[in-house]
Amino acid sequence: MPTTLEVKTPRLVTALPGPNAKRVLEQDAKFMSPSYSRDYPLVAKRGHGAIVEDVDGNAFLDFAAGIAVCSTGHCHPKVVAAIQQQAAELIHMSGTDFYYESMPQLAERLGRTMPGTESKKVFFTNSGTEAIEGAIKLARYATKRDKLIAFYGCFHGRSMGALSLTASKSTQRKGFGALLSGIEHIPYPYAYRCAHGHTAETCGAEILEQLEGQIFKRLFDPEDVAGIIIEPIQGEGGYVPAPKFFLQELQRICRQHGIMFIVDEVQSGMGRTGKWWACEHAGIEPDILCSAKGIASGMPLGAIIAKESVMRWKPGSHGTTFGGNPVCIAAALATMDLIETEYMENARQMGNYLFERLADWTKKFKIVGEVRGRGLMIGIEIVRDQRTKERSADLRNMIVDLAFHKGLLVLGAGENTIRLSPPLLIDHEQADFAALTLEACFREAEKKA
Repeated sequence: MPTTLEVKTPRLVTALPGPNAKRVLEQDAKFMSPSYSRDYPLVAKRGHGAIVEDVDGNAFLDFAAGIAVCSTGHCHPKVVAAIQQQAAELIHMSGTDFYYESMPQLAERLGRTMPGTESKKVFFTNSGTEAIEGAIKLARYATKRDKLIAFYGCFHGRSMGALSLTASKSTQRKGFGALLSGIEHIPYPYAYRCAHGHTAETCGAEILEQLEGQIFKRLFDPEDVAGIIIEPIQGEGGYVPAPKFFLQELQRICRQHGIMFIVDEVQSGMGRTGKWWACEHAGIEPDILCSAKGIASGMPLGAIIAKESVMRWKPGSHGTTFGGNPVCIAAALATMDLIETEYMENARQMGNYLFERLADWTKKFKIVGEVRGRGLMIGIEIVRDQRTKERSADLRNMIVDLAFHKGLLVLGAGENTIRLSPPLLIDHEQADFAALTLEACFREAEKKA
């Protein structure tokens, strides 16, 4: 009989949550900050590939990947070996004050992946939020301007600068007082809910007109704007892709006015969409690109990648104690090897396969409003009525919980969308299991609707 982690699909051996999980939940409630948001009582103990085992021996198929972090799967042997080897040699010296051989090696590789012919430079952080914070500073430093423009529905992090850009959920801002000044938000091109009835290819023209005809004329002179930041595919906002033309036009506007074009690829990058970066699908060349999550297969690492002409701040202008930690860098180098040689192409192929499987779900299920995304970044929007497109957060939450009790781990995104962001190594058997399980969950949810 195979051990739990040798299986490729779920195996549940207790009721959920199991007795050991219940004990941990009690300890968590007693000692942990109540600010954490948990969708269901998974208490993870170990993982391998796309399988996660809990403290009671239940095995789950992971289609969340730690919020799109475990790009090469859980505990990939090559990543583990790289971490172990580096941890035995050197754990920390601080790349701000000293040098690591591996830092420029990873920086060079990351720079080569970013679109555009100009040479790139890289600053390493501990997280995506820190990358955004650094990008805010870099845009202001490079342009000597202070205004920023972001989009409704976006999520850029929870620290005060990044939170000032975030416009996803009011609860993320409530109670924290005044945020960073000089930031304006405009609508994101959300084709399924386009107020002007445009398609996924044409939605957003009016938003661009608003930017140039209203924002630039009534609020911010474009010569005062340091940067415009956008997620090519909104993550927390509901896995909503921006149309190619919209990103291209946004780049044109930035170039015209000397504004830094900043792309947040924290969730959409590192091969998840079948290319290194989601922005590549639109053929754009950002000035600054922020990465994290899947960059190091679960180790805490982020990166600001920028054109050499942009990243010219002086020594001491920005720094970090832990960013670019050698153990994290080792994990990232191994991760890039795996994504480059195997998993980016697998993400493209398995993404296409899943989209084919899900293509008729808007016809098959009355609660599915839209299936969208790229590669293995797939959003399924849940509605109460397809005609009115009334959002249904309660049905979405029910489906997420039902999936957990059937051994499939998924997460919500936005108000009423289910996100599928599995490790990039999933195969057809696992994709089929996920699709069949979700179909069963949708049927149950429809009966209770």
